[in-house]
Amino acid sequence: MTRKTLRAVLLALCLSAGLATAYLRPATAMTVFDPTNYVQNLLQAVRALEQIDNQIRSLQNEAVMLDNMARNLEHLDLSTLQGMVSGLTRIGQLMDQARGIAFTIEATQEALEQSYPERYGAEVTHDVLLADAEQRWRDAMSAYGDTMRLQAGIARNVESDQAALVSLVAASQGAVGALQAQQAANQLLALSTKQQLQIQSLMAAQYRAEALDAARKAQAEEQARASFDRFMGEGKAYGAR
Repeated sequence: MTRKTLRAVLLALCLSAGLATAYLRPATAMTVFDPTNYVQNLLQAVRALEQIDNQIRSLQNEAVMLDNMARNLEHLDLSTLQGMVSGLTRIGQLMDQARGIAFTIEATQEALEQSYPERYGAEVTHDVLLADAEQRWRDAMSAYGDTMRLQAGIARNVESDQAALVSLVAASQGAVGALQAQQAANQLLALSTKQQLQIQSLMAAQYRAEALDAARKAQAEEQARASFDRFMGEGKAYGAR
């Protein structure tokens, strides 16, 4: 029997008891059945049933609210962070393995002072000029080689980024709560940041290679001047006898 049916029965009993009260007359001094008290008890039972029904509805609403909260707090069962970190680590290792001038301020400054002097003195020898020119050529070739290896590493990471992108978008679309959606969005943002860092690394390597090549060409002009001055000397060999 449902609660609505039970309430209807109780109300019917109350009405019946009220009608019975109107027709009953006290026959003796001793009362066996008190219809008024009976009606009051039934009304109290109806009120108690309504309170219980309201409490049940309130508990049901709270259960739904807690279920929604649980969904919103459910963690995303997908993490691409390790793959992103591994990809960036490989790029960093390629940068550290630069075969020419290392990507550090100290190594760059030392190489500039040694192989890229602003001006050669008159006492410079042909062997020094030749050695410096060869070192600058090796630096330029190594820089271009570093750039190509870095490009290959980034191309390799792009393949894994495509798979991660598909997984994260699917997870975002299938998120059951706010936390899962936010976590998927955070990982998508991290993937975008990783790709930007890769581009910055590639740009650094490319600009470095171009800068070294430009410096090599500029240094060749200075070397030609120094060679000419060394060849000419003080000009006494070509003066009047």
